Parts: sequence; structure tokens; C-alpha cells
Amino acid sequence: MAGVKQPTSNSFKKLQGFLRSRVGQAIADYGMIGEGDRVMVCVSGGKDSHTLLDILRHLQRSAPIHFDLLAVTLDQKQPGFPADVLPEYFEAIGVPYRIVEQDTYSTVKRVIPEGKTMCSLCSRLRRGILYRVAAEEGATKIALGHHRDDMIETLFLNMFHGGRLKAMPPKLLTDDRRHIVIRPLAYCPEADIARYARYREFPIIPCTLCGSQANLQRAQLKEMLQSWEKQWPGRTETLFRSLQNVDPSQLADPTLFDFGGLESAQMIPPDDGDGDAIGTNLEAEFDPAMALFADGLPLPIGTGARER
Repeated sequence: MAGVKQPTSNSFKKLQGFLRSRVGQAIADYGMIGEGDRVMVCVSGGKDSHTLLDILRHLQRSAPIHFDLLAVTLDQKQPGFPADVLPEYFEAIGVPYRIVEQDTYSTVKRVIPEGKTMCSLCSRLRRGILYRVAAEEGATKIALGHHRDDMIETLFLNMFHGGRLKAMPPKLLTDDRRHIVIRPLAYCPEADIARYARYREFPIIPCTLCGSQANLQRAQLKEMLQSWEKQWPGRTETLFRSLQNVDPSQLADPTLFDFGGLESAQMIPPDDGDGDAIGTNLEAEFDPAMALFADGLPLPIGTGARER
């Protein structure tokens, strides 16, 4: 690879600044990276992981703390996988890297019936390998390229198909408590990441080499969310903010909120200073947005903070 393209247009600089700001804010909000961290960035060759590595490298130069980056790629021995592409790219940009070769492709093909999607099993096998490599490399954080839209899609997938109110957290402690997984792109819209990847002309490796059918459920949800965003701009941003503003007392999980203890906590509503009990002024509490919702109309949505 002779060189790496670095665009200079104002539109690119604006987009780059936007993504850096979003990543920096997510890192600060969730304490993702600290002084002396060794961050293992998992690079599959897709637009998301390429963008993640690129933005982290830029932030590394200007951050008030010192942290190291290690790019790790898993070669799963899929037929047609261009094994030389990413090593050449890592060499060109001067980032430390490790290529892990492990034939999970044969395992997945043996277990999953022909024509069925292999994504779930492939993902589990890949995750186990990456956790092992993180331990071998002394990585204190494992950085994945999931973005804002991934997190919202996962929320709906779990609700529609799993009966769980669960998404992807920006920062996660693994079940064995050995690793911390971070998602620095948590605040970044997928459309902006795609634009950034096109500007930078990353060496993209498609995730279709295995011949597996696409995850149809996720594809359908992506189409649904894109349709909502087109009809009501800002809805995706609002949905993401709902993940940051959770009220357990307004849900139905007795393990998160003591519904059985409400009677013992019952009390006369406090006076609001005007002689009326708080909560009795129905006119003041009327929410016109709820009236729209009751009539079957969409709730008004803010425009969010997307750069255009």
C-alpha cells in the first residue's frame, strides 16, 4: 500500500471534527479510556472498525492522557479472505498490530445448516478468541466498532424477538470479570461513519465472504429505523437518548424496582406552596404530546445533533 489518503476538503474536516467530538464525549461520559491503558482495537476490515481505529489514533495524539493502541484482526480462514490487505494497511499507517489466524469458518460450516445465517455462532467464536488474545497481549480495554444505530437495532431485536429490554452498553464488564469492552462510536450515526469511510478510502473487506445469508431480522429493523428517520428526522437520536434516561418505576421489572413496597412508602402528597397538593393540578400537568399520541399521531421528535 503506497499511502493513505487524507482528504483536505472543508466538508471532510467538518465531518472528522464531528466524529472526533462524539467519540471523545463518549469516552469521557463512560470513562472508557484512562491513563496507561492498552486498548486492543478489533479491526474486521469493515467501515466501522476502520473508522474507530482512525479516530482513536487522532485522539491519541491530542489526549491529555497516554494510552497505547493495538490493532487486532482475526483471520477466520474464510475462502477469498484477502489476508495481506490489513497488514499492509497497518504497516502504512504505522500502528502496532497482530493478525490472529484461526479456522472458525470450518467449525461454523459444520454446525450451521446450509442456507442459514452463520452470524450468531461466528460472533460467539470470534468473541472468545478476541478475549483470549486480549489476555495474552495485556490489553486493559477491548474496543469494538459498534455505533449508535447498532445499539438501537439491538434494543429492538431484543424486544421483538427476545422479550427483553436490553441493548449494547457503551462500556461492559465481561461475565468472567476479566475484560472491559468499550464502544467509543456509541454516539456516532452510521450514515456519518459511512461518509467518513468513503472520504478516507479505507481498504474495506466485505462481510460476505462466508456466503451466509444476511441477518434478515436486523436488516428489517434497519430498514424500519431508516424509514422513521426519513419521515421524522431526529427520531434515531431520540431513541438513543431513551437508553440514557431509564426510569425503573415506570417499567415492570420487580427486580429493578420495589413495587411490593409502594404501600409502605405511601404518603400524603406534599404541598406545593399554593395550598394544592403536588400532582393535583391536571391542567398544568397536561402534555399536548400525549394527546397527539392518544389520537394515533406521532410524538414530536427533536432534531438531534447530527452534523450535515
